[in-house]
Amino acid sequence: MGAAHSASEEVRELEGKTGFSSDQIEQLHRRFKQLSGDQPTIRKENFNNVPDLELNPIRSKIVRAFFDNRNLRKGSSGLADEINFEDFLTIMSYFRPIDTTMDEEQVQLCRKEKLRFLFHMYDSDSDGRITLEEYRNVVEELLSGNPHIEKESARSIADGAMMEAASVCVGQMVRAWGPCLHAPLSACGALPAEPDQVYEGITFDDFLKIWQGIDIETKMHVRFLNMETIALCH
Repeated sequence: MGAAHSASEEVRELEGKTGFSSDQIEQLHRRFKQLSGDQPTIRKENFNNVPDLELNPIRSKIVRAFFDNRNLRKGSSGLADEINFEDFLTIMSYFRPIDTTMDEEQVQLCRKEKLRFLFHMYDSDSDGRITLEEYRNVVEELLSGNPHIEKESARSIADGAMMEAASVCVGQMVRAWGPCLHAPLSACGALPAEPDQVYEGITFDDFLKIWQGIDIETKMHVRFLNMETIALCH
């Protein structure tokens, strides 16, 4: 009786912290045990044999996100060696669908937390900015499985996307670069040879502006968990 009462109290506490129902927590606990091999914690290597992750081009970033102390709400940098079930629920709560009973303030807070998680995947050095190099790394990884796109092409795609992001956040940069937007960077003799020499990087506030009006729900999926009710970026 005491043990059952303690367990139910723990579930209620987890419900309050994560927003999941008791049924969802039970379902996620079964998946956690599968991933951990029935151990109390999960380590990075536990993700090695997840079929839906094996061919994902940003597999390393997805796995890393589960151990990022920023996402675990345990610090502003660094990675955990292992995570327990409560940590696992904390990560999964970023992908919890927005509840129809939420008011507008709660919806915006939920959306902001989802975007913060996504921002952390790009900001690999935890300095609070997504630099051009960090953005290139993600784009190159995403396109690495396409044999028709060479590394230089991937860099050009990343550079173009970064310039577009900058146009949303820093209008004066686009005006300064106006003549060069449709020409090779090397042709812009009076300007720096690399975009990141002009634009220091995307801050989280910038990131929020870029995603304004975009349905984050359709962009984040955790397919490897095989849970239809919980819709990582791909």
